[in-house]
Amino acid sequence: MAQGTVAQAVDQERAGPAAAPRVRSDFSELVRAVRAAGLLDRRLARYGLRTALTLGFLAAVVAGVVLLGNSWFQLVPAVLLAFAFAQVAFLGHDAGHQAIFANRRHNDALGRTLGNVLIGLSYGWWVDTHSRHHANPNHEDRDPDIGDGVLAFTTAQAAKRNNAVSRFVVRRQAWLFFPLTLLEGISLHVDSVVAVSTGRNRSSRGGSRRVEALTLMLHAALFLTLLLLVMSPAKAIAFLGVNQAVWGLYMSCTFAPNHKGMPIIERGARLDFLRRQVLTSRDVRGGFFTDLALGGLNYQIEHHLFPNMPRPHLRHAQPIVRRFCAEHGISYSQTSLLRSYRQVLEHLHEVGAPLRATG
Repeated sequence: MAQGTVAQAVDQERAGPAAAPRVRSDFSELVRAVRAAGLLDRRLARYGLRTALTLGFLAAVVAGVVLLGNSWFQLVPAVLLAFAFAQVAFLGHDAGHQAIFANRRHNDALGRTLGNVLIGLSYGWWVDTHSRHHANPNHEDRDPDIGDGVLAFTTAQAAKRNNAVSRFVVRRQAWLFFPLTLLEGISLHVDSVVAVSTGRNRSSRGGSRRVEALTLMLHAALFLTLLLLVMSPAKAIAFLGVNQAVWGLYMSCTFAPNHKGMPIIERGARLDFLRRQVLTSRDVRGGFFTDLALGGLNYQIEHHLFPNMPRPHLRHAQPIVRRFCAEHGISYSQTSLLRSYRQVLEHLHEVGAPLRATG
């Protein structure tokens, strides 16, 4: 997708009504088409089967850990457990978006169980940050997913780097991106603990801070007890290291294609909901295995337009949304998985260019 597509819409918005007509939202028309196709209806049976298979996979891996005993071959189930955690996280993501049950309490109860207890992430913290991301995807000031951190996602962020280490990282961030994702799993746990301990969450959907803290401690206790009862401390540390590294890499590879490398919405820009979501998102082509591996997030445009749409319906919504965008002259980005990673790395490389030029 051409970067100028968003810039043109933004310029139109900035010019005001005297210079150009304000970009009109056509979203209600699209909603009617999607609702008429039954794509916003709940799929409880399908989610019931998916949940049973996911938890069954998780239980099978845990059973394998127990049966394998005190062996260095435990590094194999450590990898498998990372994939199981990711599939549990995808279900928690759907619950957080109210895509499973019609009742919010039921979704939140499931989300807390999957997130806090099974994978050790604060559901309340995630709902808070993810909701802000959905409201303002790729907005340089409002989207926490492209906030100023280890990597720089905008030239403004790169320009702020004023110490040798951060400048070194940003200069080479395209090369360092995948190695750094090995630390993402640990980072997610740390962010969860910090958010709960400081009361930083803006969302109450994770329950009280006491509930969040207790459920996170329950996860840690169960996980560490399992490992230390089955294997030696050295093997347990190795298991944890491999598991968290692979999980961090997997989750990062799942989320990176969605928005990274797509146009950034600058401060002061005004876009209607439809264009804000479509122009900053990217779909990934693929079939059943891509849907499974990416948790349905490969339909990122459809997911951002209809966050509470059940995952099985996203692929059916795609042709409707794509046709609608074509009819209304809205650029729709879809590419292969490998090409999406290339676009992400190209963007990171471009952002770091000014720092490479100055040495």
